[in-house]
Amino acid sequence: MKIFRNLYNWTLKKSSQKEAPWFLALISFAESSFFPIPPDIILIPMALAQRTKAFLYALICTLSSVVGGIFGYLIGYFLFNSIGIILVDFYALNESIEKFQNYYLLYGAWIVIIAGFTPFPFKVITIASGLFQLNIFIFIFCSVISRGARFYIIALLLKVFGEKIRIFIDKYFNFLTILFFVLLIGSILILKIL
Repeated sequence: MKIFRNLYNWTLKKSSQKEAPWFLALISFAESSFFPIPPDIILIPMALAQRTKAFLYALICTLSSVVGGIFGYLIGYFLFNSIGIILVDFYALNESIEKFQNYYLLYGAWIVIIAGFTPFPFKVITIASGLFQLNIFIFIFCSVISRGARFYIIALLLKVFGEKIRIFIDKYFNFLTILFFVLLIGSILILKIL
């Protein structure tokens, strides 16, 4: 847990620096296409450190995440057999991808909306959207809705209850870290079961 605590403290320190929004944008972009760490881990300490910029940070996260999602979509559409398969292998979802295609044909838009809002790795959804050729405009629209809702709700809570949330995070940091990973792994396992 110490590594995550150090990352949290480091992010709090870095959040007041001029390049912090660029770092947030980079992480948000990368998480939607290939990087395993969600931007919430960067967004939360930044918004806590500068609550007046919480909505700006949510906007940065949303736009960067959607652009990263489009990149993930293109990986699935054009490069699945070379790059996309590596990410599917990383999450051990090889067998699930075929079953998942059937769900995608029926509920693609809803899958993007739900997965974009949850701790489930969004890159899996962006690549699957390209692989299964979900309409790109529907994909972008659903991504904006789900990612925007997720990041703006976090920003709103941090803006309104910032100090209380900061105290809560400091007090229960280890528990929250474990809970986050349980939710992340649980969402991957649910996909494997489907």
